[in-house]
Formats: sequence, structure tokens, C-alpha cells
Amino acid sequence: MSQWNQVQQLELQFLEQVDKVYDDNFPMDVRHSLAEWIENQDWDVASHNELLAAILFQNLLVEVEKRYSQAAQEKNFLLMHNVKRIKQHLQVKYHGNPLHMSIVISTCLKEERRILAAATVPVKGPLEKAINAANSDRQRSVEYKVASVKSTAQIAEQDVKYLEDLQDEFDFRYKTLQNRDNCDRNIPVATMKQEVLRLQDMLNSLDYKRKEVLNKITEMINEIDNLMNSLLNEELKEWKRRQQIACIGGPLHSGLDQLQNCFTLLGESLFQVKRLLEKLEELVLKVTYEGDPIPMQRPHLQERTSFLIYALIKSSLVVERQPCMPTHPQRPLVIKTNVQFTSKIRLLVRLPELNYQLKVKALIDKDIPMGMGNRVFNICGTNIKDMNIEESINGSLTVEFRHLQLKEKKATAGAKGNEGPLNVTEELHSITFESQFCLQGLTIQVETCSLPVVVISNVSQLPSGWASVLWYNLLSSDHKNLSFFSNPPSALWSQLSEVISWQFSSFVGRGLNSDQLIMLAEKLLGQQTNYDDCQISWARFCKENIPGKPFSFWGWLDGILELIKKHLLPLWIDGYIMGFVSKDKERCLLKDKMPGTFLLRFSESHSGSVTFTWVDHSENGEVRFHSVEPYNKLRLCALPFADILRDYKVIVAENVPENPLKYLYPDIPKDKAFSKHYNSQPSEVTKPMAKGEKAGYVPSVFIPVSTFLNTPSAPFSSLDLLPLSPSAYAELKDQLSSSEVESAMDSPCSSD
Repeated sequence: MSQWNQVQQLELQFLEQVDKVYDDNFPMDVRHSLAEWIENQDWDVASHNELLAAILFQNLLVEVEKRYSQAAQEKNFLLMHNVKRIKQHLQVKYHGNPLHMSIVISTCLKEERRILAAATVPVKGPLEKAINAANSDRQRSVEYKVASVKSTAQIAEQDVKYLEDLQDEFDFRYKTLQNRDNCDRNIPVATMKQEVLRLQDMLNSLDYKRKEVLNKITEMINEIDNLMNSLLNEELKEWKRRQQIACIGGPLHSGLDQLQNCFTLLGESLFQVKRLLEKLEELVLKVTYEGDPIPMQRPHLQERTSFLIYALIKSSLVVERQPCMPTHPQRPLVIKTNVQFTSKIRLLVRLPELNYQLKVKALIDKDIPMGMGNRVFNICGTNIKDMNIEESINGSLTVEFRHLQLKEKKATAGAKGNEGPLNVTEELHSITFESQFCLQGLTIQVETCSLPVVVISNVSQLPSGWASVLWYNLLSSDHKNLSFFSNPPSALWSQLSEVISWQFSSFVGRGLNSDQLIMLAEKLLGQQTNYDDCQISWARFCKENIPGKPFSFWGWLDGILELIKKHLLPLWIDGYIMGFVSKDKERCLLKDKMPGTFLLRFSESHSGSVTFTWVDHSENGEVRFHSVEPYNKLRLCALPFADILRDYKVIVAENVPENPLKYLYPDIPKDKAFSKHYNSQPSEVTKPMAKGEKAGYVPSVFIPVSTFLNTPSAPFSSLDLLPLSPSAYAELKDQLSSSEVESAMDSPCSSD
């Protein structure tokens, strides 16, 4: 079943979440009408590859045009109109930046998978509850108050204009009276007194209006100060936490556009206040008097305004997209030396006059003391770029670094090496982005830093590096805590289980349910009455091997994720692989089922392997369970798992080989479950050659076979007889390490 079909079958509460995913950036009409084509493209890779993104953009337009032609043949005028409008919209929006389209579609598909996973695991974990608890009422309150401040600033500007007009009239009458007094000494005293009284009334009005304007500006500055310190900074902090969670597979983070709107309105209001205070200073130079409130209050208000502008601008530079290698879009913050990575920066105070005025420079480990002993890197590539509005679809002031690389700085001869006290994958590094903001006489140094990154030198270090990223972002929100792994804290199972489920929902499209998570908890912690408050250390999660096994808990999980991604993805997404189930639970589930009922699970003793167990009955009615030797990626490269299930045969003594797999647990006929996933035709007996037909090669097929010894007490051997040509075998050896080949060829039979 396609992902879009699964989405359409969701309950209303989840469909409402899907509705929020789609907007003008990517219309739902396109998603619906081109569902199959869209799901067959690699948008994750395209979101970091400009050439592939451009190709997919053109192909998408071709598919839309096909839809238009189909509507024309059907004479469906309304559909023709809608499709034509959508095509024009896509051309205008993405013609200059097809990469952004790939990012949008990739994000939409990831969010669909997350919602589907949430639907299968309806109980939210503590992290998701916490980020969902971000008060939408408070967000609306912030937006309302910011808009109110902007409105007040505009009213204050009108008040200052009125004040200027009032002052000009007073100044004119005052100077006119002075001139008359100097030129005409015969003006009646009564007339003079009347003019002086009128001027006094005007001066009183002028003084009252000045105090009123200053009070409004003071109230506005107080309101901005309160908004920034108690609400806006808190919203920014929560957005950064949501971004951390999204980086490790959690729900899609949003709200940056709303934050930008608030920052921009406050920035505009503060610069407006700055100009009003400068205007008041001009007015004082023309007219002042004893007790004038402007000279007494303006300097303090100007100082507060400048301070707030500095604080707002300094906090408005954010990392919109964290550093990520295009080759591994689902595992950001792990950077391999000499491999390109990308990052995107945004200034939340969007002022048009800043377009192409801000140069942003990328640096690594800017403020790290040299004595820490960690490796030292240079950042290479185009690490200085201008911020601009044109590259952003929504008009944000952004800069995207697309060609950055890290190169390790080798120790000089005779100097101490770069080896630090931590493992390479536990070293945390920081990428800083700095710029200089110059506007209306203000010069402000601004900078922001990425979340801590792990720098690896070999792709084999990627799983351990990703484990470090998971652990850090799960337990820390301090972006500058680069010594985190000097003494890493423990995690609660309630936290860790949620993050583990996210790895499956984000990486392979389907999260884990409560039963699967309980099995993992038992494997990691042993039997407990309640796992939620149990603590897991960093060493137990990632560094220490599982007792009796040559791999760690995380190494075992990561091997399963890779196996699903490359060989089992459709079966996993359809929910046909139970995956995480203990042997005891497996037997409990199968014992009362019909003979031939089987289930699929991941091997506990072999890393990155899958197996199946079926139930049958002996002649005396005894229930028997049979588990086949696990299939690793070497074997699954040769034959798809669905085909293995279809063609699997068991030979007992000298009986005719037969397939013992009849029903997928609990009672789904095997072919009903897997027929759409079969990649080849079922094996057939070779037909005899027709008379006169030339003799050629005898056709061969791959048939997975297990042989049962005709001894009740003897264990059976499960050998997959997969004949390979020398060229096919050589190709497989090129794809796999020598240790994996030896493991597959020489591993002893087991009944895992």
C-alpha cells in the first residue's frame, strides 16, 4: 500500500495534522494526483543536490502536463483549469530554486511518515508531549501584542507630526509677535496681553503634547522590553528545542516564519521609536523652555531603545537548517572530513534595506580553548556569503552555505598530536556564523552557532557519531556544552524509547509500538515491573557490548535500521514484520495458531539480520517451533525477502520439498500479504525441450532450502542454497567487506 493511501485511511484527528502539512508551497492536489510518481523519487537526496533537484522539477512539470492532457481527453474543464493553475504556480515559485521544491516535498513526506507512525503508536512520549505543550494561545498572544506595539508606533509617529505642526504654529506666532513688538511700538497693551495669553495656551498645549508623546514612547519601550524578555525570547528558545528534537527524528519543527514576523515588527517598531526620538531632539533645537520634558527624558529613552535594538538584532540570527552532509540527509550534525556539507542561516529581523548588506562568515571551534586536546579543523570552501532575500521563497533574509568542507589540521613535527581524551565520535565541535549589522548609525556584531557537530574521518564511524548526536540532543539544550561527553548523563527509558521509535519512523517510515519497545527495554534492562523511570547510561546504550554478543545495543539497532532501509522497507512499512519480539513471546503467540503460521522478527544474536519462525505439530500432536538461520544483507542482496518467503522449502528425510509457511501471524494467507512484493515469478519445473529445439543451458533458479535431519532430537540446519555465477559473487564481494563475506559463508548454523 502506498504511503498516500495509508494517509487517506487515517482517523480524522491525524488527517487534520496532514492538512496542516500542505499549503501553497506544495498543493495537496499535486500530492494526490501524482502520489505514486512522487513516492518513487528520492527527494531526500535531491534536497541536497542541485542537479538532481533541477531534473526532478522538470520531471514534475512533465507529470503535471500529462495530468492536464488526461483531463483534456476526458473533457473535464474544471480539472483542466485547476491543473493549469497549479503548473503555473509551481513554475513561478520554483523556477529559480528547484532545490527548495525538493526540500519542501522531502519535508512533507517525512511529516507524513511521522504522522503515520504516531497513528500506530497513539501514546505520545514525554518529549513530544513537551514540545506539543508549546502554548498556541501564548503564541497568538505574542503575535497580537507585537501587532499592537506596531500599531502604537504608527500612532506615535502621527502624534509627533501633530506635535511638529503645533510647534511650528507656536514658533511662527511667537516670532511674529516679536517682530511686531520690535517694529511697531504703538500696539495696544490689551492686544499684546491677548497675544501673549494665546501663546501661553499654545505653549501649555505644546508641553502637554510633548509629555503625552514621551509617555506613549515610554509605554511602548516598556511593552517591547517585556515582550522580548518574557515572551519572544522564550518562544525562540522553544523553537530551538523543537529544532533539536526534529534533528533526531522527532516531529517537524515549525513556527520560524511566525517568529520572523514578530522579530521584524518589533525591529521596525524600535527603529521607528529611534527615529521619533531623533525627531524630538530636532524639535528641541527649535523650541525649548524651562521644564521642557524632552531634554530630561529623551537620553534615557534613547539609551533603552538602542539597548533593545542591540538585544533584538543579536538574538535574531539563527541556524535555520543545521549542518548536514547531502549524502546523509536523515543524519544531520555528523560531518565527514573532506566531504561537502550544507547549512542555512536566517536573520529574523527582515528589513529590505539589509538585502546584500550582511556578509556572513562560517568558522569552526571559534571560542574553543586550544588546551582541550581535541582535533583541530580548518573550514574550507565558500565560507563567506551575502545574505539576500531573492534566494528564499518566502522572502526571508537568508544565506545558504552549500560548499563547506572540514579538513583536519595535522600536528606539526615535534608537536603533540590532536588526540584528545575522548573518542573521535564523542568529540563535539561548533560551527559559528558571524556577521556585522550596520543600519541607521548602529553597528552590531552578530553571531550564532550550530548545534554541536560530530566530525568523523571514515564512514564506518557514522553510526557511533549519530548515537552521540542522539544522546546529546536528547539530554542537553545548551548549544555550547562541548564537553558533554566528559561526563555524559544517563537517560530515562521513557525518553530514550521515544527517540528510538523516532529513528524507525523517520528513517524507515514506521515507528515502534508499545510491545516492540517493551521487548527492547527487556533486552537493555532485563525484567522490570515498570521501565519508564529506569536509567540507561551512555556506555550501556552505545559503548558496551550486549552480554555474550560482539555488538552494542545501538550497534544492533543501527544494523536493523540499515537492513530495513535497503532490503525490507515495503514489508516494514506495511507492518508485516513484527521485528522486536522475544523467543518466549514468539512461542506464546504461535502455539495456538494453525500449523504453518509464521512471524518475522529480527535476530537477537546476529547483527543486522532477519529471520522467521513457524509452528507445526508432530504426529502425536506436539507443538513444534522452527526458526530459520537469520538472513543478513549478503543473502538479501541475492534474493528479495518476499521471494524467499514464497519459495522457501523444507526437505524432511527423502520427502518431496514443501513450503511450510502458510499464514502470516495472526492468520493472513501468505500470498495475500506478500504477493505485491514478489520480484520474480514463482519457480517452475523446467519444461522438456520441444522436438528439434536446440539444447542450451539448463535454467536455474534460487531456491532457499532447509534440511531437517530425520532424527527427532537433532537440530536442523538451515542452509540457503543460492547458486551464484562467479561474476555475481564478485559483485557481491565488492559491495561487502571481507569480514561480512566470511561471516555469511562460514557462520555456524543456529536456531536464533
